[in-house]
Amino acid sequence: MKTISVAHSPDADDIFMYYAIKFGWVGAKDAKFENIAADIETLNQATLKGEYDICAISFALYPFIKDDYALLKTAVSFGEGYGPKLIKKIGTKLKRNFKVALSGEFTTNALLFKIAYPNARITYMNFLDIEKAVLDGTVDAGVLIHESILTYNNELEVEKEMWDIWVELSGGALPLPLGGMCLRRSIPLHSAIDYENTLIKAVEVANKNRKVLAPMLLEKGLIRVDAQTLDKYLDLYANDNSVNMSEIQYKALDKLYELGYKNGFYENLIKSQDFLIPNEYEELRAR
Repeated sequence: MKTISVAHSPDADDIFMYYAIKFGWVGAKDAKFENIAADIETLNQATLKGEYDICAISFALYPFIKDDYALLKTAVSFGEGYGPKLIKKIGTKLKRNFKVALSGEFTTNALLFKIAYPNARITYMNFLDIEKAVLDGTVDAGVLIHESILTYNNELEVEKEMWDIWVELSGGALPLPLGGMCLRRSIPLHSAIDYENTLIKAVEVANKNRKVLAPMLLEKGLIRVDAQTLDKYLDLYANDNSVNMSEIQYKALDKLYELGYKNGFYENLIKSQDFLIPNEYEELRAR
């Protein structure tokens, strides 16, 4: 059997959505999946270099890799009234050119932040280091992602919700696109369809068996947070809306790419559904 590399972040929702495969509950027809965990910007950079067959990415990265990777319909994370948070020390006032820590150049929160705060001085660091950097004064503010949005230090306060920035920029009524997955285009189409269907099934099985899977992940020390925080976090980012992208999610992605294009971050305006794996190919083969 072929070995297919699947890279994902170590945050709770990605671990949760993948581990139905890791535990053998779901599998591909002709391949063995080998998983790698790394922070999201490391994965973004790795995808730019074409390192993995299947990889979790920030949605904002996708226009830069569209020629080499297809966009997958599953294992997606969108915010609905919530998302990353711009935080600072309690009581401080940010100057126009405040220094801010972001989790990576190609993250979705970085794209939205740059549009909203064009005069801020940006430094990039691992998302796990951002909270400390704000507390010790290395930066004036930072954008927290993943589980940190629920567990940050009580000496910090929210300056701005990225959700609010998204609503202001997009006009509202759309979920906030954060992260998804992509698949190398050089993979034969029939295999690509099988791999995507396997991932869809894995997310579906994980969601349906959450009460079994979540404690297993906690017991094995695979999750950075406690059971209560994990439950709350999965409610936000690994749910029924993560299984298979919907029409409103595609519209949200298209709005993100429109904003990036209009503000000079992308060379071309793309439509997300033009870059999906054509699943209808299997139906045509069967006729």
